[in-house]
Amino acid sequence: MADLTNLESKLGEVTGLAMAAQVATGRVITLAREEDAELVAALERMREEAAETERRCADLAGTFEGKKTAILEEARTTKSKGAEMLKIYLDQDSDALDGFEFLTMAEAGEVGHWEVLQQLNASAGHAGVQELAAWALPIQQRHLEGARAGSKTLAANEDPNETA
Repeated sequence: MADLTNLESKLGEVTGLAMAAQVATGRVITLAREEDAELVAALERMREEAAETERRCADLAGTFEGKKTAILEEARTTKSKGAEMLKIYLDQDSDALDGFEFLTMAEAGEVGHWEVLQQLNASAGHAGVQELAAWALPIQQRHLEGARAGSKTLAANEDPNETA
C-alpha cells in the first residue's frame, strides 16, 4: 500500500465522511419520516449531495498517481469509524431529534475536515483539491446549518417538562 501525504490522507478522510453521511442521513430519514416531510426532503437532498461529493472525491483520488487505492482505503476506514459513532449515538430508543443532533455533530466534523484539507492545499497548490474544496465546503456549511435548523425545529415541538 502506498504511503499517503497529509493532503492525500485528508482527501481520504473527507471521502469517507461523505460515505458515512449517506448512511447517517438514511438512518435519520427513517427516524424523521413520521415527524416532518420538509425535513425528510432536506435530508434526501443532503444524501444526494453526499453521494456526489463521494463521487468527486474518488475521481480526484484517481489523479494521484499510484495512490487511489490507498486514499480509498483511508476513506473506508473513516466511513467505518463514522458508522461506529452512528451506532453508538443512535440506538433503538432514538427519535428524529436525536438524529438531527447527531447530524449536527457529524456535519460540524465534515466542515472542519474540509477546512483542514483546504488549508493543507494552500501550501500544496493542487488545482484539483482547490476546485473540489471550493465546491464542497459551502455545501458542507449548508448541511451544518440545515442540521442545526432541523434540531431547533424538532426541539420546538418537544415538551420541556415531559420526562425523558
